[in-house]
Amino acid sequence: MVREAILALIAGMVIGIVFKLIKLPLPAPPVLAGVLGVAGVYLGGKFIELVLLKFS
Repeated sequence: MVREAILALIAGMVIGIVFKLIKLPLPAPPVLAGVLGVAGVYLGGKFIELVLLKFS
């Protein structure tokens, strides 16, 4: 899991560099609130997955 996270971070950084070099807007939420919203969607999905597994 840690390896996947590190690879995802590296891939994201490479994409960010390429987009900036070719002067395109970054393909990511522009502010911290957007990033936290994406994290919230992920965490909410994982939470309900755990709840459903526990009660089924």
